[in-house]
Amino acid sequence: MKLSAFAQWAGVGYKTAWTWWKNGQLKGYQTESGTIVITEELKQQPGKEIVRVVYTRVSANENRPNLDAQAERLCAYCTAKGWKVSKVVKEVGSGINDSRRKLLAILADPSVTCIVIEHKDRLTRFGFKYIETLLAVQGRSIEVVNTNENLIEDLMADLISIIYSFAARLYGQRRAKRKTEKIVQELTIAQEQKQVEQKQAEKEGA
Repeated sequence: MKLSAFAQWAGVGYKTAWTWWKNGQLKGYQTESGTIVITEELKQQPGKEIVRVVYTRVSANENRPNLDAQAERLCAYCTAKGWKVSKVVKEVGSGINDSRRKLLAILADPSVTCIVIEHKDRLTRFGFKYIETLLAVQGRSIEVVNTNENLIEDLMADLISIIYSFAARLYGQRRAKRKTEKIVQELTIAQEQKQVEQKQAEKEGA
């Protein structure tokens, strides 16, 4: 079968399946047109057993109820795919925080071969492609259920974290807090003004 069909059967991304073939973990050949054909006997999953972990994240404690909702949606998705979920991990932390203990534990565990997330930014706000590429080299993958942008509230929370971090370096902790509050207030006013203008434009266009 074609490598794309094999990847679907194995429940992994095409890039991961390609890495397996490139590393000699799969039997197959490449045609003159460039198509990769897998001749592997499909009695069981190749290489490691597919161990899927559902990872959910919110930026702040007040959004904690959304963790359960995320987990339910992702588990339902895996069930619909016929996939077994080995573990559900829930974490509270900013998407720009690279010291999230639970996420680091998943990334450092080679037995976890597939991480299932709702949006790319649930895993990280920046550098998603780097993580995806490094995992693919290890024969591991990330399954992103929804490729649409996530909620504006969470994006604002991460933006505030970035502003505070830079302000703290420039002005010190106390002044950083005041500076951040001022910037957030200005951003909020600008956002509200934008929403008013959009509503006005919709009324005029109706």
